[in-house]
Amino acid sequence: MRFFKVCAVALFAIGWMLETAAQNQPPSSTPPEKNQDSAQPAPRPCSKSHLIDFKVTRDGEDARNVTVWQASGSPAFFYESGMYIDADGAPNAYNPQDTGLDDLANAGEPGHWSALAKDDEGEPYVQGDDADFPGYYVSTTALSDRTKEADDPGKYVDASKIPYIVLPHAFARGMGARLGDLAVVLNLRNGKSSNAIFADVGPENNIGEGSMALADNIGVRSNPRRGGASRGIIYLIFPGSGNGQPRPIEEINTQATKLFDDWGGSAQLTACSAR
Repeated sequence: MRFFKVCAVALFAIGWMLETAAQNQPPSSTPPEKNQDSAQPAPRPCSKSHLIDFKVTRDGEDARNVTVWQASGSPAFFYESGMYIDADGAPNAYNPQDTGLDDLANAGEPGHWSALAKDDEGEPYVQGDDADFPGYYVSTTALSDRTKEADDPGKYVDASKIPYIVLPHAFARGMGARLGDLAVVLNLRNGKSSNAIFADVGPENNIGEGSMALADNIGVRSNPRRGGASRGIIYLIFPGSGNGQPRPIEEINTQATKLFDDWGGSAQLTACSAR
C-alpha cells in the first residue's frame, strides 16, 4: 500500500508542476481553434434554378438581359437589375404646369393618360381647394382601394410613403405574381434592404422599378426626374402572398419579414445573389 501512496503523491506533484509551467508560458502567436459549439454556422449554399432571361429594350433595341432565378423549394423568384423611380400614386406627382414630382410626360398625354384618374370623357381629375395639393392631378397606381372613389387620391398607393415595386403585366402574370404580393429589395452596393408591395404595372420592356419610398429605404436617389440606379438592386418577389389590396406599411413589414425569414433570410439572399 505504501508503494501506491508514494506513486499517487508523485503523480500529483508532476501534474501540478506541468500545470504551473503551462500557466507561465508566453501566449502563443497562433490563435486557438474556436469551440465548435460557439462557432457561427457557415452560410448554406444556394440551390437555384434559372427561369428566364428577360430582355430589356430601349428604343426598340435589346439593351441587356436580366436573368430571373428561383431558389429550390420556394415559388419566390428574384433577379438583379437597376431601379427607375416611380412617383405614381403620390398626390403631388403631376400637375398641368409640369412642376410636380415627376415629368408629366410619364403620366401619358391628352387622350391617353396612363397614370392619371379620368372621368367618363377621359379628362383627368384635378384636386380641389380642400385637398392637400389643390390643382394637382389625381395620380393612380394599378393597385388601389376599391372602396374609394376614382377621384380620391387616397384610393391609390402613395409612392412617397409606401415602398412598392413595379412589374410589367405579362411578366408578372407569367411568374404568378399578382398586384398586392409582397417583396424584399436589396441594394448590393450598401447592403440596405426594404420590404415592399407589388403596387404598379410598368412598361413591358423593362423590369427594375420602385417607388420613391422604396428608393429612400435602400439608399438610392429617389428623385423621379433625376434619381435611380443603373444596377446592383436585387428584387425578391413572393407570388401569391398578397390579398389584392393596398396595405399599411406596418402590415407590409410584418408579413414580408416573415416570408423572407421562412425563405432563408439574408444569408440565403446573399448566397443566391453571389456572382
